[in-house]
Amino acid sequence: MKTTLSLALSGLLLAVAPAALAARSTADVLIRHATVVDVEHGSTRPGQTVVIRGDDIVAVGDDKTLAGQWRAATTIDAKNRYLIPGLWDMHVHFGGGPALIEENKALLPLYVAHGITTVRDASGDLAEQVLSWRGQIANGQLFGPQLFTSGAKIEGLKPVWKGTLEAGDEAGVDAALDREQRDQVDFVKITDSTLSPELFLYALSEAKKRGLRTSGHIPMALTVGQAVDAGISSIEHLDYAFKAGVKEEAAIAADFAAGRIDRAEANRRLSAGFDRDTAMAAYRRFAALGVAVTPTLDGGRILDFLDSEPHDNDAYLAYIGPGLRKTYEWRVERAAKATPAQIQARHEGYAEVAKVLPMLQQAGVNIMAGTDAGFLNSYNYPGIGLHNELKLYVREGLTPQQALVAATRAGPQWFGTLHRYGAVEAGKAADLVLLERNPLQDIEATRAIDTVILRGQVLDRAALDALLTEAKAKVAAWDAGQTR
Repeated sequence: MKTTLSLALSGLLLAVAPAALAARSTADVLIRHATVVDVEHGSTRPGQTVVIRGDDIVAVGDDKTLAGQWRAATTIDAKNRYLIPGLWDMHVHFGGGPALIEENKALLPLYVAHGITTVRDASGDLAEQVLSWRGQIANGQLFGPQLFTSGAKIEGLKPVWKGTLEAGDEAGVDAALDREQRDQVDFVKITDSTLSPELFLYALSEAKKRGLRTSGHIPMALTVGQAVDAGISSIEHLDYAFKAGVKEEAAIAADFAAGRIDRAEANRRLSAGFDRDTAMAAYRRFAALGVAVTPTLDGGRILDFLDSEPHDNDAYLAYIGPGLRKTYEWRVERAAKATPAQIQARHEGYAEVAKVLPMLQQAGVNIMAGTDAGFLNSYNYPGIGLHNELKLYVREGLTPQQALVAATRAGPQWFGTLHRYGAVEAGKAADLVLLERNPLQDIEATRAIDTVILRGQVLDRAALDALLTEAKAKVAAWDAGQTR
């Protein structure tokens, strides 16, 4: 009797097991035994399973519970490694002219190889190509990070910068904004090479009326507050945030506009006039109005300290094409001509500007990690540059968590897409980075990358190394072609 019953039960279990297996939900990727980093709150959750279907995270939870509910074609054993949202570089450049299109295009995989799943192009002279790359990446036709771009920048007539939309009056600004909207740019970049202060403010206000985000280089003849009043959305480079903290900024701007002082004297007075109370009032206003700041701290530091920290033998130059390397020369040559007094002033200037970073954090400003990497900006490397930037943020007073927020959540906040990015949660994009160490304890852990997941595609360490190898091989071939 017992034997018959046992056999019957065994048969029943065999019949049920395949049905139970079939009832498990199907995903594309399971990441098991992960320590999920909650960047927003600065905490970790060990023993998690993350479920990915397509380019979406569909579930996150305790491994013991969740892993039994899902099956997937690919399962990653994270082995307690640390899982963070993909990194964002919110200030990069592509440019150098049509001859360098392929060299610029070859930079895209470098970002991914360093855990950067989104970049914001702040304009160069290859606007049409970058706009095309944006669409190709979104459609899966081109490999690279998610790409946001300003398209061509808005400038005055006959500016220093190439590839711009030139405007000499309000009608010219209107036409430029019409073009930006036809190109469906993600934001508008406005610079001050030859654009008059009045037209700069007009461009900001008109862009705001059209619902366009803006960033730019603020003319010396204006205060930063005037640009904020006109509607600027992000302030690029920490120097402008420093300028906003100068008590006599308005008087200096007026004197410059009237021709009573030149740029060198204006900068001297700005450097001597910083006031903490003035700065904090300005920064609190940035925060209240949602104006972000992209420090691009490392780019300036590289040039400021070339005398004591040379980069001409950097190993990373092997990933940068010969044409792009050549664009570095003019800044390097200019820095090399500095007198000892000018070099000392550069060092002191860096320290003066860097000290405002924790003040911005204290005031609640949205600090967006951005590098200024790309052509012209000497030794400011696409990919590794963001990790150098984050290291400086911590060195200059931010916590590792605050630096990580700047590189994972600040960009989505500015673009209004925090519902989609900036956390390892169900409903978010499957743009993730698996790290060997805890970045909340040491920000340099962002360099210790085991795996990158880009729009649901898994790139393990071997695949990431292959991207780097391929990039280096392309550069070697270009170099060889030049020496024949």
